[in-house]
Amino acid sequence: MERRAFFGTLTAPALALQSGKKYRTALIGSGWWGMNILTCALESGACQAVALCDVDENQLKGALERVIKLSGDQPRRYKDYRELLAKEKPEIAIVGTPDHWHALPTIEAVKSGAHVYVEKPIGHTILEGQAMVKAARAANRVVQVGLHRRVSPHNVAGREFLRSGKAGKIGMVRAFVHSAGGPGKTSPDSEPPPGLDWDFWCGPAPKRAYNRAIHPRGFRQFLDFANGTIADWGVHWFDQILWILEEKYPKKVFSTGGRFIRQDAPDAPDTQVATFDFESLRVTWEHRQYAGNSAEKHPLGCYFYGTEGTFHMGWTDGWTFYPARKGGEVLHQEPQLGKPDDQNIKGLFADFLDAIKTGRRPVSDIELGHRSTNMSLLGMLSLKLGRSITWDGEKEVVAGDAEANQLLRRPYRAPWKYPA
Repeated sequence: MERRAFFGTLTAPALALQSGKKYRTALIGSGWWGMNILTCALESGACQAVALCDVDENQLKGALERVIKLSGDQPRRYKDYRELLAKEKPEIAIVGTPDHWHALPTIEAVKSGAHVYVEKPIGHTILEGQAMVKAARAANRVVQVGLHRRVSPHNVAGREFLRSGKAGKIGMVRAFVHSAGGPGKTSPDSEPPPGLDWDFWCGPAPKRAYNRAIHPRGFRQFLDFANGTIADWGVHWFDQILWILEEKYPKKVFSTGGRFIRQDAPDAPDTQVATFDFESLRVTWEHRQYAGNSAEKHPLGCYFYGTEGTFHMGWTDGWTFYPARKGGEVLHQEPQLGKPDDQNIKGLFADFLDAIKTGRRPVSDIELGHRSTNMSLLGMLSLKLGRSITWDGEKEVVAGDAEANQLLRRPYRAPWKYPA
């Protein structure tokens, strides 16, 4: 798309902001992380909260109180995002829902004329992501994905270090997260708490009994609603790898794992290892939800293995370069992270606003987020199949594998329809 054509659709909102008018902003999904994003939006001074949407009245009430305290705005409350979009016509929509609810609200929002900030991973299945990219481009809307490490100062500086060649040629990257934990305890299914529309919460996913381990905040470890740790933490580190090395997609993927230790309610793997073969390097992923301890120097992140040394890109421990040359100087940069939760949403939201204003693509554009999400979903696809897959990244299909291609989407529960 030509930049001029894209810019043309953004002129009116940009002029509105320059004249002092704030963007009419709606939050869809008012839980912990959604409110982190909306808080940064309000603190930017460029947004007015006009609406909040959630199927859980308990979350909605707390969110409203917080918004009033933060900004004095009096947003209207909704349970159905479709009603919100139709009545409020927001200029910006923040989608902070669980993973299985990312695609439909994002697509509906851009069709209604809103620019969207959507949390990662962008979807539950790969063809949802395709539909989201298609909808964003058709509507000429800015869609930013919440991969905030792309603007984190130490991540940006670490990328520059690696791009400069100081670590030499990179032949392998190891991405990982190790957390402490043990078998855990199973929480029983129960009736949903008053104020929660559980049927709506499940939405297009299979309807299953309510369990307090799922909501609030536990959904990522239930495969009906998310894709486990590889799609939670993994997507951040896969995004770093693609961004730093300027890669688009792997060619071959193999993953294995299972639930070997955990004995609680979730069904996502507590242990997983995946390999991704690119043209000129190999990427590995590993996680375990137990035995995280100080025996290993870094608990998570990416090790970039180069001919001149090993570079670790971390989170709260910044980045560190360990030279291959004996006696060489170890280099380190501390992180600069926002509160709460040690994130950089503020910087990413500022980039989002600037992209709207100037008509450029944002630093974490929906197509880039789609590629990073795909790595996570391909790892889960291989795990489910129990074998390796060959990925055609241009066509976004598994080469010569009808069984695997069937799993690029999943049936939606009626009345919800899978996006085209």
